[in-house]
Amino acid sequence: MLVIASHAVPVLQNPVRLQEYGVGIFDLLVTKSALKKAVKKELILVNGTVGSTATFIKGGEQIELLASSRNSLARKLLLKLEVVYEDDYLAIINKPAGILVSGNSFKTVANALTQNLMPSQEADAVMPQPVHRLDYPTTGLLLIGKTSRSIMLLSKLFEEKKISKVYHAVTIKDMKRKGLLQYPVDDKAAESEFEVLQVIPSERFDFLNLVRLKPSTGRRHQLRKHLLALGNPILGDAVYALDDLILKGKGLYLHASELKFVHPLTKEELIIKCRLPKKFGKLFKIVL
Repeated sequence: MLVIASHAVPVLQNPVRLQEYGVGIFDLLVTKSALKKAVKKELILVNGTVGSTATFIKGGEQIELLASSRNSLARKLLLKLEVVYEDDYLAIINKPAGILVSGNSFKTVANALTQNLMPSQEADAVMPQPVHRLDYPTTGLLLIGKTSRSIMLLSKLFEEKKISKVYHAVTIKDMKRKGLLQYPVDDKAAESEFEVLQVIPSERFDFLNLVRLKPSTGRRHQLRKHLLALGNPILGDAVYALDDLILKGKGLYLHASELKFVHPLTKEELIIKCRLPKKFGKLFKIVL
């Protein structure tokens, strides 16, 4: 019996049937019909007991998804990942560009983790899974949980904004040297600090800027949207871009370069840094 994903239920105001609550909590079960099939095949555990259509979720439970012959095929994906940090509870990998973190596609970071990480020796070990996301074109540090407890605690750290993230990007056009961006994203408050570290002239883009970014909120595409709103979109961004100023074929110049947090189980303060991709070094003399 192999647990491939785990979900900690938050406090709920009212009990909800498992077949309603469970839709979308796992990347492999994003529809109601998929969830029903998993329940029927007895692949859903609630606090260690097989769930059913009669199971109510009240809050505080641990819901786990077991491997089946179908979803265990994902474990065979061969994709070399750079492991930056690892212990029995969690790991941090350097995500490559052009790959989804998770989802219904076969080629995802999530499906390649068992090929790259050491099995946890803890009693609540599960199939490793990412506890946050990076965009498809973004590179850099991605935090992975390897046990049920670590996944739950790391998710809580993110919710409580106790994990500090730093990114580096290359932006275009003349730019202020530092500042605080507070443009709403999807009608929700969003905040990002920025500091320009180096500037070089560019015939096409006027200037190229190496920028250090520190978001204090985690909205979808927040940094990309914030920099476009500032008038200095990220080099290589084909979505959040200025007309006729899109660099094609080089990918997005956005890299998750640092994670800082207190390990939820060992209580050690971790400051994990990741070198910038080679394409950054072709533009700037990088000393970080």
